[in-house]
Amino acid sequence: MGAPMAIGLELKPGQTPLDPDEISGLKPRHIATQGELDEWEAQNILKASRWIARQKKLEVLNDHFCRELHTKMFDDTWKWAGTLRRSDKNIGCDWTKIAVNLRQLLDNMAYYLEHNVFPPEEIAVRFHHQLVWLHAFPNGNGRHARLMTDCLLRQCGLAPFSWGRDNLVAASEVRQRYIHALRAADINDYSLLSAFVRS
Repeated sequence: MGAPMAIGLELKPGQTPLDPDEISGLKPRHIATQGELDEWEAQNILKASRWIARQKKLEVLNDHFCRELHTKMFDDTWKWAGTLRRSDKNIGCDWTKIAVNLRQLLDNMAYYLEHNVFPPEEIAVRFHHQLVWLHAFPNGNGRHARLMTDCLLRQCGLAPFSWGRDNLVAASEVRQRYIHALRAADINDYSLLSAFVRS
């Protein structure tokens, strides 16, 4: 029952480091490397995707769905799945403001859709960026934000994004383009992210 020593030490650019308390929340005790963790999480996320596919109707823009999806994605992996983070990270708002900022983000997106402020795909792009920026959970925020965004698109009757047609967890040129597009969106330039999500 050794602690997973390699986890959190093989960070890829743009990845959030876990603190020791968060690492101690790892459920499967046999995992010892980042690669094993990535594979285990991928299987957990596949299970969550199947859960989504079984839902007759999605109501994405509420706090309950946001947390429930994160729980479904990581409940076989982390004890804290679905729990908002309780520490500051290398990205994201002050952890004490997450709940309020998340509620505001979800309400804003609902307003944008209801009042056609932007076309639905542009709303989805903005939603994705802002959810990643918020970084509501200790880990898995990019993957969660991508799946949340695809759920929002489905709710709107649209096809999911292709997300560069690559594994965005592994270090790659496609992941670099994705991170670059997110950073451009940080300064209100959504053109690269809008192009990337359908590439």
